[in-house]
Amino acid sequence: MITFNETPPKGTVRDWLDQQAEARGERIAYRFTDGAADLSWANLRDIARARAQGLTALGMAKGESLAVMMPNGRAALETLFAGLYGGFRVTMINLAAGNDAITYAFEHCEARFACVGAEQQAQFAATCPDGLRPMPDDLDLDAQVPLHPLSSGDDALLMYTSGTTGRPKGVVHSHSSLLAGGWTTARAHALSEHDCGYCVLPICHINGLCVSVMGCLISGGQLLLAPKFSNSRFWSDIEAGSVTWFSVVPTIISHVLHSTQDPSDAAKAKLRFGRSASSALAPEVQTAFETRFGVPIVETMGMTETAAQMLSNPLAPATRKIGSPGIAIGNEVTILRSDLSEASHNEQGEIAIRGPNVMKEYLKNPDETRASFTPDGWLRSGDLGHKDEEGYVFVTGRLKELIIKGGENIAPREVDEALYAHADVVEAAAFAQPCTTYGERVVAAVTLCAGSSVTAPDLIDICTRRLGAFKAPDTVYILEDLPKGPSGKIQRKKLADIMSSAFARV
Repeated sequence: MITFNETPPKGTVRDWLDQQAEARGERIAYRFTDGAADLSWANLRDIARARAQGLTALGMAKGESLAVMMPNGRAALETLFAGLYGGFRVTMINLAAGNDAITYAFEHCEARFACVGAEQQAQFAATCPDGLRPMPDDLDLDAQVPLHPLSSGDDALLMYTSGTTGRPKGVVHSHSSLLAGGWTTARAHALSEHDCGYCVLPICHINGLCVSVMGCLISGGQLLLAPKFSNSRFWSDIEAGSVTWFSVVPTIISHVLHSTQDPSDAAKAKLRFGRSASSALAPEVQTAFETRFGVPIVETMGMTETAAQMLSNPLAPATRKIGSPGIAIGNEVTILRSDLSEASHNEQGEIAIRGPNVMKEYLKNPDETRASFTPDGWLRSGDLGHKDEEGYVFVTGRLKELIIKGGENIAPREVDEALYAHADVVEAAAFAQPCTTYGERVVAAVTLCAGSSVTAPDLIDICTRRLGAFKAPDTVYILEDLPKGPSGKIQRKKLADIMSSAFARV
């Protein structure tokens, strides 16, 4: 029997897939909402092994980047496991990153071969550098060649950050840290072989890949994989799949909350919890979701550099604190002062993490890698927050997103949560704009539910009453949509740039 609760998983993804195939055989591992055939553990292992041997016969070296430019689906999942099984550095390409960022990732990772989805062929042609070829259609799946020897410290995954503050950074995870990412999820949420997750987030993003895909590998349960989030199919997919948990982001929770659809009793029959990550979940949204649907939401926090989860609220009957992404489970989290000493309880500083799920390095960037770690091994997250006496972390915002008005720091999250207090607000994001008087001023943008009559002055008034006039936004833009990354996280910097450009042209 494979166990994982007490210590981080040992070995490689190959080892774990082999073990699950031997232990569970024809039990279904991964299912798909698009109609693709189910994958059993044994079937997935056999496909991964055959393709890994084909890639090896093609001349791919151990640790060589294998670019994957595919949407969620069976083909992408098989390709992911084939690359990991073969000992290659699977390089997941963010399909929503834009052509410049994709070209940079292709060039930076030095991949010679790319597995490209049918609908991505045109984008691949527009971004493909010299020396990168699509995977041959006639890959030899009967090649009987020895696979590269693997160890837990070998490169497994390369995933590029969003690059909102410059060139994207290539985050390298070893087999050990990649497996640990699934383990921290499985441990925090008590996942077992009897669970079925529901993944609507892209597996080219760390949340979908580690939380959902690797969480399933470690727990031996099942995963229902959707091509993407669909508000109209959310509850029906959960019902049809007998789903026990799902992992989403706050914008999805808000959109589901503001939809007209309700889950059936059958949909909720086996559903234990929903999981929120990627950005802060407003307490008002969480409370309203749980009140309406009767489904508890577990708020968490993670990073690409930590193979997703670094904090999680525990499950009942343990204490869950609304407004906090929880406690460290499977790793350590601390708060650092500016001099890198550890802060006291309830003292604000930078959140830092240390543990088995932390990345190996930034590819070909030793200076950035070195700067991201303290001398005693803490990875600096760039997020501000504090930790209470019970170890629960409360996040106030990103260091680089702080609004500095008249020398005073204002966390955008404070303004977001004030805006979400109005029931008609579906999405909200505060950000800074230049100001001749204060240096920076607070502005915000929102989207509203259909038919809402709320006005910008109404929302400014709410913020003034909750935060005071100094922190309240001077302007609130009501938009049809806010820019978001592939995980659904609202991109404040991009929003600020869009609004600045729009009004510069007026």
